[in-house]
Amino acid sequence: MKVILNCDVPNLGEEGDICEVARGYARNFLIPRNMVLMHSRQNSALIESRRAAIEQRKVEKRKQASSMKEQIESEPLVFTMAAGDRGKLFGSVTTATIVDELDKRGISVERRKVDIPDGTIKSVGTHTVRVRLYGEEEAELTVRVETEAVETAAKTAAAAAPAAVSPAPAVEPVDSAPAEPEFDEPVTHAEEAASEETDATEHDGSDESSEQPSL
Repeated sequence: MKVILNCDVPNLGEEGDICEVARGYARNFLIPRNMVLMHSRQNSALIESRRAAIEQRKVEKRKQASSMKEQIESEPLVFTMAAGDRGKLFGSVTTATIVDELDKRGISVERRKVDIPDGTIKSVGTHTVRVRLYGEEEAELTVRVETEAVETAAKTAAAAAPAAVSPAPAVEPVDSAPAEPEFDEPVTHAEEAASEETDATEHDGSDESSEQPSL
Protein backbone atom coordinates (compact mmCIF):
# COMPACT_ATOMS: atom_id res chain seq x y z
CA MET A 1 0.00 0.00 0.00
CA LYS A 2 1.40 3.43 -0.98
CA VAL A 3 1.21 6.31 1.48
CA ILE A 4 2.60 9.83 1.88
CA LEU A 5 4.33 10.54 5.16
CA ASN A 6 2.65 13.37 7.02
CA CYS A 7 5.58 13.60 9.48
CA ASP A 8 8.92 11.94 10.16
CA VAL A 9 8.35 8.24 10.87
CA PRO A 10 11.17 6.08 12.28
CA ASN A 11 12.37 3.37 9.88
CA LEU A 12 10.16 4.76 7.10
CA GLY A 13 11.28 8.23 6.10
CA GLU A 14 10.77 11.95 6.44
CA GLU A 15 7.77 14.20 6.08
CA GLY A 16 6.59 14.36 2.44
CA ASP A 17 8.18 11.04 1.39
CA ILE A 18 6.14 8.46 -0.51
CA CYS A 19 6.49 4.96 0.99
CA GLU A 20 5.17 1.47 0.43
CA VAL A 21 3.84 -0.17 3.64
CA ALA A 22 1.72 -3.12 4.63
CA ARG A 23 -2.01 -2.43 4.43
CA GLY A 24 -2.67 -3.55 8.00
CA TYR A 25 0.19 -1.42 9.36
CA ALA A 26 -1.19 1.63 7.56
CA ARG A 27 -4.83 1.17 8.54
CA ASN A 28 -4.27 0.03 12.13
CA PHE A 29 -1.35 2.22 13.15
CA LEU A 30 -0.23 4.95 10.75
CA ILE A 31 -3.53 6.37 9.50
CA PRO A 32 -5.32 6.50 12.92
CA ARG A 33 -2.37 8.50 14.28
CA ASN A 34 -2.40 10.88 11.29
CA MET A 35 1.18 9.91 10.48
CA VAL A 36 0.46 9.26 6.80
CA LEU A 37 -1.98 10.20 4.06
CA MET A 38 -3.36 7.81 1.48
CA HIS A 39 -1.50 8.26 -1.77
CA SER A 40 -3.82 10.08 -4.12
CA ARG A 41 -3.73 12.97 -6.57
CA GLN A 42 -5.45 15.27 -4.07
CA ASN A 43 -3.12 14.40 -1.18
CA SER A 44 -0.09 14.65 -3.44
CA ALA A 45 -1.13 18.19 -4.40
CA LEU A 46 -1.62 19.03 -0.71
CA ILE A 47 1.89 17.86 0.15
CA GLU A 48 3.40 19.74 -2.79
CA SER A 49 1.75 22.95 -1.60
CA ARG A 50 3.58 22.47 1.70
CA ARG A 51 6.87 21.43 0.07
CA ALA A 52 8.73 24.70 0.73
CA ALA A 53 7.84 24.65 4.42
CA ILE A 54 8.75 20.95 4.64
CA GLU A 55 12.20 21.56 3.14
CA GLN A 56 12.81 24.44 5.52
CA ARG A 57 11.99 22.23 8.48
CA LYS A 58 14.40 19.59 7.15
CA VAL A 59 17.22 22.13 7.04
CA GLU A 60 16.57 23.14 10.66
CA LYS A 61 16.43 19.50 11.76
CA ARG A 62 19.78 18.77 10.11
CA LYS A 63 21.36 21.74 11.90
CA GLN A 64 19.99 20.56 15.24
CA ALA A 65 21.23 17.03 14.59
CA SER A 66 24.73 18.28 13.75
CA SER A 67 24.88 20.38 16.92
CA MET A 68 23.58 17.47 19.01
CA LYS A 69 26.20 15.17 17.51
CA GLU A 70 28.98 17.50 18.65
CA GLN A 71 27.53 17.59 22.17
CA ILE A 72 27.18 13.83 22.39
CA GLU A 73 30.69 13.13 21.12
CA SER A 74 32.38 15.93 23.10
CA GLU A 75 32.86 13.91 26.29
CA PRO A 76 32.08 10.37 27.47
CA LEU A 77 29.42 9.33 29.90
CA VAL A 78 31.01 7.89 33.03
CA PHE A 79 29.18 5.49 35.32
CA THR A 80 30.54 4.11 38.60
CA MET A 81 29.01 0.75 39.46
CA ALA A 82 29.69 -2.26 41.65
CA ALA A 83 31.43 -5.11 39.86
CA GLY A 84 32.92 -8.53 40.54
CA ASP A 85 36.59 -9.51 40.45
CA ARG A 86 36.53 -10.07 36.68
CA GLY A 87 34.88 -6.74 35.93
CA LYS A 88 31.37 -8.09 35.46
CA LEU A 89 28.79 -5.62 36.70
CA PHE A 90 26.28 -6.63 39.33
CA GLY A 91 23.76 -4.50 37.42
CA SER A 92 23.87 -3.10 33.87
CA VAL A 93 23.83 0.14 31.90
CA THR A 94 20.68 0.28 29.77
CA THR A 95 19.32 2.64 27.12
CA ALA A 96 17.15 4.22 29.82
CA THR A 97 20.26 4.86 31.95
CA ILE A 98 22.01 6.55 29.02
CA VAL A 99 18.98 8.64 28.03
CA ASP A 100 18.57 9.86 31.62
CA GLU A 101 22.24 10.86 31.83
CA LEU A 102 22.11 12.67 28.48
CA ASP A 103 18.99 14.49 29.62
CA LYS A 104 20.97 15.85 32.61
CA ARG A 105 23.29 17.45 30.05
CA GLY A 106 20.38 19.03 28.21
CA ILE A 107 20.44 16.51 25.35
CA SER A 108 17.04 15.02 24.61
CA VAL A 109 17.15 11.66 22.83
CA GLU A 110 14.51 8.97 22.44
CA ARG A 111 15.34 5.56 23.88
CA ARG A 112 14.62 3.79 20.60
CA LYS A 113 17.36 5.87 18.96
CA VAL A 114 20.05 4.60 21.34
CA ASP A 115 21.69 1.44 20.05
CA ILE A 116 23.82 -0.60 22.50
CA PRO A 117 25.57 -3.42 20.59
CA ASP A 118 24.66 -6.15 23.10
CA GLY A 119 21.42 -4.59 24.29
CA THR A 120 22.91 -3.55 27.64
CA ILE A 121 26.41 -2.91 29.04
CA LYS A 122 27.37 -5.51 31.64
CA SER A 123 31.12 -5.08 32.13
CA VAL A 124 33.65 -2.51 33.28
CA GLY A 125 35.49 -0.68 30.51
CA THR A 126 34.97 1.70 27.59
CA HIS A 127 32.07 1.05 25.23
CA THR A 128 30.79 2.74 22.06
CA VAL A 129 27.06 3.36 21.71
CA ARG A 130 25.40 4.55 18.52
CA VAL A 131 22.80 7.32 18.75
CA ARG A 132 20.59 7.89 15.70
CA LEU A 133 19.70 11.52 15.16
CA TYR A 134 17.96 13.02 12.11
CA GLY A 135 18.00 11.38 8.70
CA GLU A 136 21.35 9.68 8.17
CA GLU A 137 23.04 11.62 10.96
CA GLU A 138 24.42 9.48 13.80
CA ALA A 139 26.62 10.10 16.82
CA GLU A 140 29.07 7.76 18.51
CA LEU A 141 28.73 8.05 22.26
CA THR A 142 31.57 6.84 24.46
CA VAL A 143 30.38 5.19 27.67
CA ARG A 144 32.99 4.45 30.33
CA VAL A 145 32.04 2.16 33.19
CA GLU A 146 34.25 2.21 36.26
CA THR A 147 34.20 0.32 39.52
CA GLU A 148 34.79 1.84 42.94
CA ALA A 149 38.44 2.07 44.05
CA VAL A 150 39.62 0.25 47.14
CA GLU A 151 40.24 3.55 48.89
CA THR A 152 36.70 4.69 48.23
CA ALA A 153 35.28 1.46 49.60
CA ALA A 154 37.44 1.78 52.72
CA LYS A 155 36.26 5.34 53.31
CA THR A 156 32.66 4.25 52.92
CA ALA A 157 33.14 1.44 55.44
CA ALA A 158 34.83 3.79 57.89
CA ALA A 159 32.03 6.32 57.60
CA ALA A 160 29.43 3.61 58.21
CA ALA A 161 31.22 2.26 61.32
CA PRO A 162 30.16 3.65 64.74
CA ALA A 163 32.30 6.46 66.07
CA ALA A 164 34.95 5.40 68.60
CA VAL A 165 34.29 6.38 72.20
CA SER A 166 36.84 8.93 73.34
CA PRO A 167 38.64 8.03 76.60
CA ALA A 168 37.63 9.86 79.76
CA PRO A 169 40.02 12.62 80.87
CA ALA A 170 42.66 11.59 83.40
CA VAL A 171 41.92 12.55 87.00
CA GLU A 172 44.78 13.62 89.20
CA PRO A 173 45.23 11.42 92.33
CA VAL A 174 44.07 12.97 95.61
CA ASP A 175 46.14 12.53 98.79
CA SER A 176 43.92 10.39 100.97
CA ALA A 177 46.08 10.66 104.12
CA PRO A 178 43.95 11.92 107.07
CA ALA A 179 44.64 15.38 108.35
CA GLU A 180 46.60 15.56 111.61
CA PRO A 181 44.34 16.43 114.59
CA GLU A 182 44.96 19.66 116.43
CA PHE A 183 46.04 19.30 120.13
CA ASP A 184 46.44 21.88 122.86
CA GLU A 185 50.02 22.77 123.59
CA PRO A 186 51.44 20.71 126.56
CA VAL A 187 51.62 22.45 129.94
CA THR A 188 55.03 22.40 131.65
CA HIS A 189 55.52 21.57 135.37
CA ALA A 190 56.71 25.12 136.14
CA GLU A 191 53.58 26.66 134.68
CA GLU A 192 51.43 24.18 136.60
CA ALA A 193 53.14 25.07 139.95
CA ALA A 194 52.78 28.81 139.35
CA SER A 195 49.09 28.39 138.65
CA GLU A 196 48.59 26.49 141.93
CA GLU A 197 50.47 29.17 143.97
CA THR A 198 48.27 31.91 142.51
CA ASP A 199 45.13 30.03 143.41
CA ALA A 200 46.37 29.52 147.02
CA THR A 201 47.17 33.20 147.51
CA GLU A 202 43.74 34.28 146.30
CA HIS A 203 42.15 31.77 148.65
CA ASP A 204 44.14 32.98 151.75
CA GLY A 205 43.24 36.62 151.16
CA SER A 206 39.57 35.88 151.03
CA ASP A 207 39.75 34.05 154.41
CA GLU A 208 41.56 36.89 156.25
CA SER A 209 38.97 39.46 155.22
CA SER A 210 36.14 37.28 156.48
CA GLU A 211 37.82 36.66 160.01
CA GLN A 212 38.35 40.38 160.98
CA PRO A 213 35.96 41.43 163.81
CA SER A 214 33.46 44.10 163.15
CA LEU A 215 33.78 47.34 165.18
